[in-house]
Amino acid sequence: MTCSACSGQVERALRQLPGIQDAVVDALSNRAQVTFYPALINEETIRETIEDVGYQATLIQDHQTNAKSTQMCRIRINGICTSCSTAVESALQALRGVLMAQVASADEEAQVHYDPKMVSYKELLEAIEDTGSVAILITTGYMSKLQLKVDGVCTDHSMRLIENSLRSLPGVQDIVIDPTLNKFSVSYKPDVTGPRNFIQVIESTGSGRYKAMIFPEGGREVHEKEIERNYRSFLWSLVFAIPVFLTSMVFMYVPGLKHGLDSNVVNMLSVGEILRWALSTPVQFVIGRRFYTGSYKALRRGSANMDVLIALGTNAAYFYSVYSVLRAAASKDFKSTDFFETSSMLISFILLGKYLEISAKGKTSDAIAKLMDLAPETAILLTLDCEGNVITEEEIDSRLIQKNDVIKILPGAKVASDGFVIWGQSHVNESMITGEARPVAKRKGDTVIGGTVNEDGVLHVEATQVGSESALSQIVQLVESAQMAKAPVQKFADRISKYFVPLVIILSFSTWLSWFLAGKFHRYPKSWIPSSMDSFELALQFGISVMVIACPCALGLATPTAVMVGTGVGASQGVLIKGGQALESAHKVNCIVFDKTGTLTVGKPVVVNTRLLKNMALQEFYELVAATEVNSEHPLAKAIVEYAKKFREDEENPTWPEAKDFVSITGHGVKAIVRNKEIIVGNKSLMLDHNIAIPSEAEDMLAETEAMAQTGILISINGELAGVLAISDPLKPGARDVISILKSMKVKSIIVTGDNWGTANSIAKEVGIETVIAEAKPEQKAEKVKDLQASGNIVAMVGDGINDSLALVAADVGMAIGAGTDIAIEAADIVLMKSNLEDVITAIDLSRKTFSRIRLNYIWALGYNLLGIPIAAGALFPSIGLRLPPWIAGAAMAASSVSVVCCSLLLKNYRRPKKLDGLEMQGVTVE
Repeated sequence: MTCSACSGQVERALRQLPGIQDAVVDALSNRAQVTFYPALINEETIRETIEDVGYQATLIQDHQTNAKSTQMCRIRINGICTSCSTAVESALQALRGVLMAQVASADEEAQVHYDPKMVSYKELLEAIEDTGSVAILITTGYMSKLQLKVDGVCTDHSMRLIENSLRSLPGVQDIVIDPTLNKFSVSYKPDVTGPRNFIQVIESTGSGRYKAMIFPEGGREVHEKEIERNYRSFLWSLVFAIPVFLTSMVFMYVPGLKHGLDSNVVNMLSVGEILRWALSTPVQFVIGRRFYTGSYKALRRGSANMDVLIALGTNAAYFYSVYSVLRAAASKDFKSTDFFETSSMLISFILLGKYLEISAKGKTSDAIAKLMDLAPETAILLTLDCEGNVITEEEIDSRLIQKNDVIKILPGAKVASDGFVIWGQSHVNESMITGEARPVAKRKGDTVIGGTVNEDGVLHVEATQVGSESALSQIVQLVESAQMAKAPVQKFADRISKYFVPLVIILSFSTWLSWFLAGKFHRYPKSWIPSSMDSFELALQFGISVMVIACPCALGLATPTAVMVGTGVGASQGVLIKGGQALESAHKVNCIVFDKTGTLTVGKPVVVNTRLLKNMALQEFYELVAATEVNSEHPLAKAIVEYAKKFREDEENPTWPEAKDFVSITGHGVKAIVRNKEIIVGNKSLMLDHNIAIPSEAEDMLAETEAMAQTGILISINGELAGVLAISDPLKPGARDVISILKSMKVKSIIVTGDNWGTANSIAKEVGIETVIAEAKPEQKAEKVKDLQASGNIVAMVGDGINDSLALVAADVGMAIGAGTDIAIEAADIVLMKSNLEDVITAIDLSRKTFSRIRLNYIWALGYNLLGIPIAAGALFPSIGLRLPPWIAGAAMAASSVSVVCCSLLLKNYRRPKKLDGLEMQGVTVE
């Protein structure tokens, strides 16, 4: 594919197929992403449809896209009977994205294989509960997919032998064999088995005759081969085109050579014409064969692309020249004028443009290449005894790491896998993943991210997330998906591309006809016609120039190249932008809604004061409170539990009393039965809802804590207020400056929080925000976002918790703090990996810069065509005598595409606003 016209053709063909839910085709990365119903259509039919359109298509395996394949979850279904299990299975199978559902009534368990991009595990639970059953999630886990190349296999019997050996392994779900490539595609559960086991089984099966390895990835090699192919075609075209150009344009002015070239061979047919004909024919039909193939396939589908314009333009020049020389050979008085140099030079310049364009396009995806290069090639695998002592060390391919492997990380080496430290301490540089510049201290129990760099100590790390589950793979997948997702502004170019080529052909023919008729009826002076031409040939040159100067590719590349570079730059800055839609919306944002806890504040609250209102021991009080709060994921709950541990110093991980009938009232608090006592922990409104009286002493303490920008938590035991906690969560460094900078960018800031009014107002006053909404439930946060949108604002929501997910989805742009919950990150359009507030500004500024680049690209691409086509048609010829020969028009066309890509590549020099550099310094603390 060369431009958006090509991708549009493929999209239209795919969407006409039965069972296709969505199809996105990206001409820039030469990829299509198709969502389909496997019951109605399969991958091979989709691939054949693309080939019918006229393009070569290959299915990309999961390991090449780093995409998670199928997710599997186990769900407990309490009290399900045999007849009910059928109903539950049917309900699950009816959901879009569910590939397989099995319900075992004896085990009271369901196992569901589904596509997490199409359906979430929450929807699965809801579907089960809609049938009248109670569903509890047990586990979710991904089935990974791996391609293995096996050397030494020469018979079908050998294939079956290896397949049976692999199928016997626990955790292996499915095996697909490609005998032509000796390739085995194995789907498996990564927490049960892994690639090392597969290789070991294969090699032991054949008594050493078989050699297995991970199937080599060919993404970059394919791109490099395409660059090399275009470069070779360009060089070969020059071998023929330069002599053609010299014989027609240069040697004619060298006296000796001119005489030789003008010597007639047959009648008026000269030596120079025969040479030019002979040299231009390979360029036209051998080197330029790709344009004929592309044109044929496009026209067969009833559409037209860039190849059609090139083929028509070069054929017009070539076949008119053939007619001219044949007429000269048959006549004794006809002096021919050929345009062989036009067709050969035109093809050469177009091939040069293609080579430069593909080379430049490759650089737009550098961000993904750099991310993929972060993973080390090898790792040191440790074998431990039952006491944790190292028995052996072995260097292995890092792709062979399996879950629960113990990996040794030397100083200066890259961490080979996501995991946690089981021995050693060191500092790890995580800047390449999170953008955090300062090395992070790591000791036993701390988590590490694959691809980061260990700085000083030796670490032993137990692998937890491998392959497509790793953080690095997920980031790569997110960036790839973002670069595939079209920005809405791209639709403008897609609409134009549908009509562009037919319109250019009509304009070209009209240009030729107008100049030809004007010459025929002497509407312009004969002095306008060059001495080597007649009026027909002059008209023909104008027509060909119009056809080849028009460039739909520049229009088609304007948006995707900028989006690709912009999302890549964002990833390198720790700002993950999920596609063109998010990028386009972010540049229009004029109102930002901030959550308070974990967004404006550090998100690590601590208990700073406790006031008991009942006569009881502080330890007993915190035992009851911690037992209730330990089931909550809220940061305030974690702070209370952490503080309660101080009264249980003898236990690192204390066991709290059992909490029965636990209920979480989102945005208000929790309640449970602990030691036969009803414990309610939450805010003032929760107490009032339960008709619990709040004495004046408690009211005074609440007012005092709220005035200090602290959060007051009330605790009731058996319907009586027993205590008040004051929890402090300090502001993030530079929060006030970030709000100030946003004001200077004409972006309004609002706080919407579930916390009380007093604390919310104190925080708002401290950072300089005027509008505050407090004590808001999750649905009220989303409603507030919708109200702001209804007032004509483009709203961004910045949050980090589960209670922010509804507002994140409702907002025009949802921004999740990277340290927040998975649900918040999944719901967001932009993920701020560093959890720094200033990255909100970076995201908005980057999106504005990217869209100004897109506008510039469109101005250039449209301006080029709007100016170039009239000039090529001869609009300036009558006044100043300016005429563009077709080969110069072709060179201009090639240059326009390259210039658009290069304009987008300038985004790689993006630097975040200088105002933020000072904020970075404020975050540095000295101990």
